[in-house]
Amino acid sequence: MKDERQPSNASAPSRAVVIGSGFGGLAAAVRLRARGYDVTVLERLDRAGGRGRSFVQDGFTFDSGPTIVTAPFLFEELWQLCGRRFSDDIDLRALDPYYRIVFDDGGHFDAFADDAAMQREVARIAPDDLEGYDRFMQHSERLFRIGFEKFGHVPIDSLGQMVSMVPDLVRARADRSVHAVVSDYVKHPYLRFALSYHPLFIGGNPFRASSIYCMISYFERHWGVHYAMGGMGALVNGLVGLIEGQGSTIRTNAEVAEVTVANGRATGVRLASGEVIAADIVVSNADTATTYQKLLAGAPRKRWTDSKLDRASYSMSCFVWYFGTKRQYPDVPHHTILVGERYREHIADIFDRKVLAEDFSLYLYRPTATDPSLAPDGCDSFYALSPVPHLDSGVDWSTRAEPYRAAIERQLSQTLLPGLADEIATSRLFTPRDFQDVLLSRKGAAFGIEPVLTQSAWFRPHNKSEDIDGLYLVGAGTHPGAGVPTVLSSARVLDVVVPDPMSTAARVAV
Repeated sequence: MKDERQPSNASAPSRAVVIGSGFGGLAAAVRLRARGYDVTVLERLDRAGGRGRSFVQDGFTFDSGPTIVTAPFLFEELWQLCGRRFSDDIDLRALDPYYRIVFDDGGHFDAFADDAAMQREVARIAPDDLEGYDRFMQHSERLFRIGFEKFGHVPIDSLGQMVSMVPDLVRARADRSVHAVVSDYVKHPYLRFALSYHPLFIGGNPFRASSIYCMISYFERHWGVHYAMGGMGALVNGLVGLIEGQGSTIRTNAEVAEVTVANGRATGVRLASGEVIAADIVVSNADTATTYQKLLAGAPRKRWTDSKLDRASYSMSCFVWYFGTKRQYPDVPHHTILVGERYREHIADIFDRKVLAEDFSLYLYRPTATDPSLAPDGCDSFYALSPVPHLDSGVDWSTRAEPYRAAIERQLSQTLLPGLADEIATSRLFTPRDFQDVLLSRKGAAFGIEPVLTQSAWFRPHNKSEDIDGLYLVGAGTHPGAGVPTVLSSARVLDVVVPDPMSTAARVAV
């Protein structure tokens, strides 16, 4: 077989290989092709999407991971780069309320899109906290201006840039946790939870994640919470259509075994089949630790060495139960969060003690509340997600998965879905072991490196690799972090750090 690792001919378009087709990889492919690169996307699974892929089972459609869109403009930009309108391909629906939080004592809190409705909801629960809530939202907006608008779309690849952030971080008290800062503003436990739990959606511990993530409350308020009809798979299919329409190639069942390197520079990739694909630049949407420790196992690395990655702190994992029911549950909202009695202690079980507790908190997703097409007539599609420790816990999921699922079923039957055991039409599980084996996530961590202050911004793996020239990173494990908006933003950063195609800079160390 011919080895194609030699640099491409100077008269030919610069070639880019994108490893992985999650939202970061797909967005990177669109942006690179719009810049003039000849792009090939390689996906080891049988369909595109990564964590955002969907699947169909027994007539039910399930989103496998992300479920909401909170910054539609980031998708709209990708369609605009292809000369198309996002709304022509995607039917995006704003949700109101965003979600319902159900507490262990039977009380609940609804998060509304409308400011006045939110004021009434806060007043219903804790009128004495209304003024503090307003001040918190002002603080959240300030953090949004810093964390997302100012730094979320630019590379943080020099210590000087990090130093320049320090005054903003000091004023924001970024050294304190999300929960600690929220507690300065509101006192009622319902509100403290409702305003501080968001780091869990990006793999963080609310009791130690930097308070910069308090911006998520305003993030939701600023753009709203949306659902794409057809599920997140509709967004994946839309992006695949854009990429193919640009003339780029997406290859599924194409596992990358190695990023090839010569003289400290990425020269392409070698597939598990032995095929070698040459490239001027390589963009990895694979798990960051996997990229460095597996795909670059033989390459000299000074910054992201195996020992440094071994010492890093990783996010929690997730246990996800996908199930369809033979009946509908019309009183259950699109998004519901059920809070366990031992919430704070349970978080410590997950992140600190790394034990699988008997109790749990749950996120219940019922997309058929908005989109009945995801289930057969008269049926509902669900998934229940429970945060759990990553694989350092030593839990044997081959024996613990079914008992854990059964416990979730009992809990849901007692709270939201009466008679659930008799109504299940289809079922599938995804455990931390699957995050490791299927998605190649280090330790089965669902969100990669944990979002704490000392693993954020400059301290996080950079979008432009510090170790290998011509290698770039997108996705949850790099800057700015996990979550659909930030993953899309990581691809946006490539517009700054990747050299123009056909330039000398694209062919030599930058």
